[in-house]
Amino acid sequence: MSRRGILFVMTGASGVGKDTIRQAALPEIDNLFYSISATTRTKRPGELHGKHYYFYDPASFQELIDNDGLLEHAEYVGDYYGTPSAPVKEALERGQDVLLELELVGAREVKRKLPEAIMLFIAPPNLIELDRRLRGRGTDSEQRIQKRLARAREEIKAVKEFDYVVVNDMLVTAVRDFCSIIYAERLRTRHLSPGDVANFLKEL
Repeated sequence: MSRRGILFVMTGASGVGKDTIRQAALPEIDNLFYSISATTRTKRPGELHGKHYYFYDPASFQELIDNDGLLEHAEYVGDYYGTPSAPVKEALERGQDVLLELELVGAREVKRKLPEAIMLFIAPPNLIELDRRLRGRGTDSEQRIQKRLARAREEIKAVKEFDYVVVNDMLVTAVRDFCSIIYAERLRTRHLSPGDVANFLKEL
């Protein structure tokens, strides 16, 4: 069967484990293109430009916005994030599914532009555990941790805007649920192309 690729958008509070789930799930899912985001935030230890993010200074990031080079962009706790549009559109056109990992504002913008996107929300088991994970990273000041927790409380209220919610309590379970969503969506008839439907009808 041939079809246009499916766009998956995953969102969740900072520290909830989005990166960990994605890194564990991607090797288990064939034909899924992960779109790397652009950001103005400072690199963390071990991060590489073009592998983890595309790192830009604020002026260069603004050039991307001005040249319509981003599918979405948003500010998060003082830094800017965005999705380069060309790689996403090219992958979808060649029939490859695409995964975006976005903040809530960016996810909403993608849903507005591409209503067919499948929205996944990654939730913590509770805010106490989220607080523990943020502190365990050792990358943020106390003030920044408090900002992230306050933002998380607001983001969790948006869970009903999403098609699916995955609670990241036990990682192995969260990864299983995440992969199950991808595979289930691929089997939905609404993703069939007109040619696929015609082929099925020929067999009747």
